[in-house]
Amino acid sequence: MTDQRDFDVIVIGAGVSGLGAAIRLRQQGVTDFAVLDKADEIGGTWRANTYPGCACDVPSALYSFSFAPNPEWTRAFAGQQEILGYLRDVSTRYGVDAHLRLGTEMVRAQWDEERRRWLLDTTRGPYRARVLIAGAGPWNEPLIPELPGLVDFTGEMFHSAWWNHDYDLTGKRVAVVGTGASAVQFVPRIQPIVGRLHLFQRTAQWVLPKPDHAVSKAERWLLRRFPGTQRALRTAEYAGMETLGYGFRHPWLLRAVQRVGLAHLRATVRDPRLRRALTPDYTLGCKRLLMSNVYYPALTQSNVTVHPNAVKEIRGSTVVGADGVESEVDAIIFGTGFHILDMPLANLVFDAAGRSLAEHWQGSPQGYLGTAVSGFPNAFLLLGPNLGTGHTSAFMILEAQLGYVMDAVRQLRAHNWPTVDVRADVQAAFNAEVQAALPTTVYNAGGCSSYYLDVNGRNSFSWPWSTARMRARIARFDPAGYTVRATEDVPR
Repeated sequence: MTDQRDFDVIVIGAGVSGLGAAIRLRQQGVTDFAVLDKADEIGGTWRANTYPGCACDVPSALYSFSFAPNPEWTRAFAGQQEILGYLRDVSTRYGVDAHLRLGTEMVRAQWDEERRRWLLDTTRGPYRARVLIAGAGPWNEPLIPELPGLVDFTGEMFHSAWWNHDYDLTGKRVAVVGTGASAVQFVPRIQPIVGRLHLFQRTAQWVLPKPDHAVSKAERWLLRRFPGTQRALRTAEYAGMETLGYGFRHPWLLRAVQRVGLAHLRATVRDPRLRRALTPDYTLGCKRLLMSNVYYPALTQSNVTVHPNAVKEIRGSTVVGADGVESEVDAIIFGTGFHILDMPLANLVFDAAGRSLAEHWQGSPQGYLGTAVSGFPNAFLLLGPNLGTGHTSAFMILEAQLGYVMDAVRQLRAHNWPTVDVRADVQAAFNAEVQAALPTTVYNAGGCSSYYLDVNGRNSFSWPWSTARMRARIARFDPAGYTVRATEDVPR
């Protein structure tokens, strides 16, 4: 491998987003690019998250690139190892491996207006690129709450995304802080082996039955032998998730789905006091939708105590709840999610004047079509602000966005434009449109506090319309919304 440092395109991150960008670049004939990743292996969040029970929470048929369907999923909702295996396979199959620069962490990227290049500082020296594609993703940096006394905790402590497989939980007294998507998956796995499990639940979650099942060899043969069958399955599952998404935009329709959730809770939790503690007081969909057939049953076991409140502080080896109840524990596991809207990448990317993305955003991330940010020429964010949905696969969103980014790269190269920079007024108009549409969605009107809302109370995460509208809106790069530099403006 040559030690090339100057590229037409540099992609940050070798997870789903970065690999998707790399594949699409190769598909349209761009080979002068590199993919940088801080880890020594590809996979992003599916490489990092190895906690027990880790799996996707959308159907497997949707959790793949449309151009690289996988007929070999062994479950309707694939597990972490299978998803990581899929990503490794597509990386090799589509020729991405030769472009990877693993173990290379970007520590700073700044736009050089004179050279019209992105200048990158990394742990393996400098790089330069005409175009920067940021695919680090929002599920990148684990979030650990700042609890009083936490630094003095005398036991074992880790986040679900940094699972310590060397620590034996057998017979231990374990506190689980947080009840989001990861906790719903790992709690049932560790409950049978721990001595005592204390689950601290700040907010009750809506947990629906999970239509998961093993996919037989015969079914996999059918999907492999007749690709049309797999396309039909993907289409049907997409339609089902979009139906749910319609309810997210018209929250009153979600009452029927809530009845399913409540029936699931009643059927699995007989103790009325525990059931009351696990009953949400907000509209389903206001927080990320969770599915599990084993979470509620695990919480009914004799070695589990559900604390329906947040953690107040840590005193030595004692976890103190907001209600004052003290629990002596050997280990604390955080299932508290990630820095979603305060993503670390925003502190590492700078405009020509030296102002970071985080300084531009002031706590409220925004861009144009969740992809471009005014003042950052030739830079594109994947899975950026206000592209998130509560019902469909990240692959669906990503592919719509990649079409837009690839069209931008194609036009840049075809016209030999030095730079394209989205106009501030175009970006402002788009964000005003988004914010005007959000108040009637369940994300804003559901009556909860979620990671969809940033530190300023603004929803900087959610897309308020259908994914069909997203695909139509982001189908083509339109230079009319951008300040485009002509070739003759480039300094010699």
